[in-house]
Amino acid sequence: MTGKVILFHPPYDGPPLGPPLSLLSLASPLVHAGMSVSIVDGSIEPDFKSVLAREIRDAVCLGISLLTGRMILCAIDVAQFVRQLRPEVPIIFGGWHPSLLPEQTLKEDRVDIVARGQGERTLFETVIQLQEKKSLESVQGISFKAEGRSIHNPDRPVENINNFPPPAFEMGNFEAYEQVTGVRKLPYASSLGCPYACHYCTDQVFYNRRFNAYTAARVVAEVTDLVSRYRLTDVALLDSNFPVNVKRAVEIASGFIQSGIKFRWTFQASTDLLCRMTDDEVRMLAESGVAHMGFGTESASEEVLQLMNKKHQRIDEMFETARKASVAGIRVTFNLILGYPGETERDRLDTFRTMTQISRMYSNVRFSPNIFTPYPGIPIWPQLREMGVKEPQSLEEWADVSLGSNHLPWLQGEDLRRLSEMLQYFMLDTRRSLLTGQELNRGLQEVC
Repeated sequence: MTGKVILFHPPYDGPPLGPPLSLLSLASPLVHAGMSVSIVDGSIEPDFKSVLAREIRDAVCLGISLLTGRMILCAIDVAQFVRQLRPEVPIIFGGWHPSLLPEQTLKEDRVDIVARGQGERTLFETVIQLQEKKSLESVQGISFKAEGRSIHNPDRPVENINNFPPPAFEMGNFEAYEQVTGVRKLPYASSLGCPYACHYCTDQVFYNRRFNAYTAARVVAEVTDLVSRYRLTDVALLDSNFPVNVKRAVEIASGFIQSGIKFRWTFQASTDLLCRMTDDEVRMLAESGVAHMGFGTESASEEVLQLMNKKHQRIDEMFETARKASVAGIRVTFNLILGYPGETERDRLDTFRTMTQISRMYSNVRFSPNIFTPYPGIPIWPQLREMGVKEPQSLEEWADVSLGSNHLPWLQGEDLRRLSEMLQYFMLDTRRSLLTGQELNRGLQEVC
């Protein structure tokens, strides 16, 4: 099958983890069908417009994957650039942000099609229809423009990810990413979805709280093969909550050990799931190469956790998670949200005190606090509107909504000054290294 599909990944703040997994996943079914696919990653290609100008000459379409935040501005700029070069080439926006706000995204003049939700099958079918110049009305999971109006086709049911071929890792230029980051790292997702319903999170909107995972055998086989084939040193699991199935997580770690392939790997989890593991199982994680675990603890105030609908989480699990990881020799980062609707200054101080206590006890623990960001699609938006949060009214306006930005009317003036004083002591510094327990304790004494 002939025809070229161009997939573009806008650059974002900070160094890339590695080849963009979203685009490698989208490319895989196309490549298996014999189509020509070109991936252009703005994170490592400084002159990406020149590359796009060359590749777009014989393209069937341009697909751009983006998240909320500054990536949007680059995506719009690239769409305009391509539109001027080849106005007849359809431009498809996909990824988390367009999926959550397809109608608003389609109002952007330079966007022709929005691919919503799980994209592998959706993009493949869309490309087929475009090549054969057929109607798009049969393609589930897309929104598109026709005769001056927006058409939203039915959603595509979420498919078992074991049905898809592996992402097209052969298209990932690991050497180029190593030159930028100094590390040969593989971004890999062994699962999608999370069973929890936290009010600040969009994951439940995408995956309906269903855990959609590769089998343990597939994960072990694919990861060890990729590490060996591309001489990789690190693997970053991008799962929303890796150990939802604890038995599966342990089987994966055991499989890595039995393979004899050595590499470091990291994952994100919730503390309640890590606490279901025995100390020996956590040690097995370390033996398999786990070097770091990140946890979305978000607060150390019971009241705020209730507001967040984090009914599955307890404060004592932070201490137990830190202990288990410390015994195993694994580094831990607890991610925190500050300024959540309904949070008081006392709640914040409770969180900072817990940070100090844990840091005193365990040297392997770090904290990453950030001001609450009202991302699109989160279940708490009705309350946010009542509290005066202004929801962006266009795709371009959402570019200002990014991690660390402050769009909260209740966190201004004196309240913001007080929080800023606290964050002087407790936030990541400019080099992204975190404060020690001694510094945390000193900061708490000075602020309080």
